[in-house]
Amino acid sequence: MGRRWRDGRGELIVHGSGDRGEGAGGASAVRIPLEIATSYRARTRGLLGRDSVTGALLLSPANSVHTFRMRIPIDVAYLDRNLRVVAVRTMRPGRLGMPRLRARHVVEAAAGVMDEWGLREGARVEVVATGG
Repeated sequence: MGRRWRDGRGELIVHGSGDRGEGAGGASAVRIPLEIATSYRARTRGLLGRDSVTGALLLSPANSVHTFRMRIPIDVAYLDRNLRVVAVRTMRPGRLGMPRLRARHVVEAAAGVMDEWGLREGARVEVVATGG
């Protein structure tokens, strides 16, 4: 199930993992503004040099990240080919993240927000591209 997005903007929709007691039908999905970085140049730039991030950034394809030259700590979610979260980590500036073998995409956001969004291991996400 290959994913073909282009650099631009979109929306990240977080669905629950189904194991957090959301009840019958589950919790409602959380929608987050998303930047999409698929070109080598956009993925390399990522969040470097930013003082803050609004929403999230999707790097695809990617299975690891680093925070060298970053100014802020970030949350990092590793997604498999089915857009299910395989791991979530908070990284301080100046760190090198370990590659995740099953990861095909990475989502970055401000440190602490992913827990609020319900973006945790086992959660499923959806990416809706809305253009540049």
